[in-house]
Amino acid sequence: MPLLVRTWNVFHGNANPPERRGFLEEMVRLASADGPDVLCLQELPVWSLRRLDEWSGMRSFGAVAARPLLGSTELGRLITERHQGLFRSALTGQANAILLGSGLRPLGTDWIVLNPPSLRRSQARALGLDKRVQLAWAKERRVCQAVRASAEQRTLTIANLHDSSVPDWRVPDAELLRAAVFADSFAEPGDVLVLAGDFNVIREHSKTLELLTGPEWGFSRPISGIDQILVRGARAGHAKRWPDERRRVEGRLLSDHAPVEVTIE
Repeated sequence: MPLLVRTWNVFHGNANPPERRGFLEEMVRLASADGPDVLCLQELPVWSLRRLDEWSGMRSFGAVAARPLLGSTELGRLITERHQGLFRSALTGQANAILLGSGLRPLGTDWIVLNPPSLRRSQARALGLDKRVQLAWAKERRVCQAVRASAEQRTLTIANLHDSSVPDWRVPDAELLRAAVFADSFAEPGDVLVLAGDFNVIREHSKTLELLTGPEWGFSRPISGIDQILVRGARAGHAKRWPDERRRVEGRLLSDHAPVEVTIE
């Protein structure tokens, strides 16, 4: 059976442009309404992780990238709700999540930090990064998570990542390679491997995307933009980005990113 995989950076539940209130529940319900098999989410407030199952009707697996500043998810949520557009993620922390539909049985999960100090030091030397870029890179912790799941006669490994956003394309490109190596090592031989999320680097500036879609790695071709779904080990349709109208609710454009989806045959 074909599998529909979707990814969305939900911008901490903000509309675009941000407003006083947030729309995270509406976003999750919208993204899951047509029953995708896999839904990867980025830029979630940490407090939302325990509510994703209820909102989506799917089974969720979360990974915390940045802890809430005040040490309390609920306190951060309550303060942020006073003006969602102003506070955004300042107090609520940040997380990723992979959601599975009922047709997929989870087999295991793991995650890694994409920008640990050791990587930042080595890449700063190798790339000759200036201090401004190094400071921006260290500012926020980023992660890649992976879930293995079975669907009838095949097994998938889904990796969901959110690379750093800094003023040097080479930084998220280095994180993307780290995520791919992690996902490849977590997957078992014969798995369909899916690499999805907000890569924060476009194909025109990415040596890693060129490598991953070459014969050595064998992933499907990327689309334009920074939100991607790459597939290896199965035939996949062309990834598509939602038109703005599909994520517009009551006149509001939800998130500053559009969902991207692909069907795996």
